[in-house]
Amino acid sequence: SDLIDLQEHYVALFDRSRVPSGERPAVLFREQGIRWTWREFATAVDELAAGFLALGLQRGDRLGIWSPNRAEWLVTQFATARVGIVQVNINPAYRPAELEYTLRKVGVKALVCATAFKSSDYVAMVETLLPDLPGRGVVRSAGLPDLVHVIKMGGDPRPGWLQFDDIARLRTEATDREL
Repeated sequence: SDLIDLQEHYVALFDRSRVPSGERPAVLFREQGIRWTWREFATAVDELAAGFLALGLQRGDRLGIWSPNRAEWLVTQFATARVGIVQVNINPAYRPAELEYTLRKVGVKALVCATAFKSSDYVAMVETLLPDLPGRGVVRSAGLPDLVHVIKMGGDPRPGWLQFDDIARLRTEATDREL
């Protein structure tokens, strides 16, 4: 499909930029205290991409991201493109009904979200849509049948949620080879 072809082009451009740029600055998120070189950024992208594969996400799957601008958003954007996952950007101002509509309409398989933004508690809103979140693992919801994983950036662990920082640690030699 044209979308996958565009993602492959995007990844090729990223790969051409990261090799010669190596130790030059690539990413700066002052609010988060993050300053990465191209090498560090590329490593974060590859590790997250392999982690997404380890979760069972595959080329063509939809991954929603519900967050303001932050480092995890940027890494997710490049990681999803790297393995052909379609990133679905969700408006940070959405309320539960709009979120539910989007997740269902697009068939989002995994949702990555910030814990909160301004006065919006994203975790609480997701939990209103998924009142029976199981322990750490796979989501099952009649209202959102495609949704399998909910992943949050930061904050304390919560039942049913995966932590964003743990996703890269799920990678295996097999998922690394898939990159």
